[in-house]
Amino acid sequence: MSEARIGIIGGTGLYEMEGLTDRRWVRVRTPFGDPSDALLTGTLEGRPVVFLPRHGRGHRWLPGELNHRANIWALKKLGVAWILSVSAVGSLQGRYRPCDLVLVDQFVDRTKKGPEHTFFGRGIVAHVAFAHPVCEDLRRIVLAEARAAGVRVHDGGAYVCIEGPAFSTRAESLTHHRLGYDVVGMTNLGEARCAREAEIAYVTLAFVTDLDAWSEAHEHVTVQMVVSNLKRNAETARMLIRRVIPRIPTEPGCSCHQALEHAIMTERSLWPAATVRRLRPILGRFLGKG
Repeated sequence: MSEARIGIIGGTGLYEMEGLTDRRWVRVRTPFGDPSDALLTGTLEGRPVVFLPRHGRGHRWLPGELNHRANIWALKKLGVAWILSVSAVGSLQGRYRPCDLVLVDQFVDRTKKGPEHTFFGRGIVAHVAFAHPVCEDLRRIVLAEARAAGVRVHDGGAYVCIEGPAFSTRAESLTHHRLGYDVVGMTNLGEARCAREAEIAYVTLAFVTDLDAWSEAHEHVTVQMVVSNLKRNAETARMLIRRVIPRIPTEPGCSCHQALEHAIMTERSLWPAATVRRLRPILGRFLGKG
């Protein structure tokens, strides 16, 4: 069996992954539509990896246009067992400054896209456990390497996911601030849900680009402010990913890789053949069972 791959999802500002050898851009067709872009396969720090630019090279897709099911299905099809997901976020609390890294461990959904964030339906019902939506084993590896590299990193936090593409109003930002949420973004909740259903270990590297609109003591977020911090964050992300990759196990073994074990409610004999074909990369390990 070939070694399981490590997936890297590049967020705003991270459209390429430097240092890959044996590079090859691969287009993957999925039953859920097209991924954000072709996927770049290669080797980084001696490990097989797959890189996906979340918004497409050249930043072509709005957050609300992202097809998380297609993206995660494609990564699963290419043998990915772990995902390092880089994301640009706004700070909802004063302790998180621009260019800080927040290793979030919770998500709050403020979108209306729930049906688009599951692979299941069409005759197969599954309810995955999602109380702890981020892979803690993977998150701890990233945390240790960030600290060792001198990155200003925060251990844990709640990421509130909004639809965008506009930034929050002041009233929305104040609400999220007063509720105690930590950062705000527009993309990672759907990724995390689909990754869990696909039995992929997933972690978000949330890099702060701005202080959101909740505090009159700070300058309100502008596009110029966000863009000015993206380059610094992208460089930090590239450095950190190269440190983290050698620390990731070579074989799947955490609970995330068994997320569907007791989650599928529909009897195997009732699974529609068309839905099985649609979900083959995700259901593959069950298809030999009666």
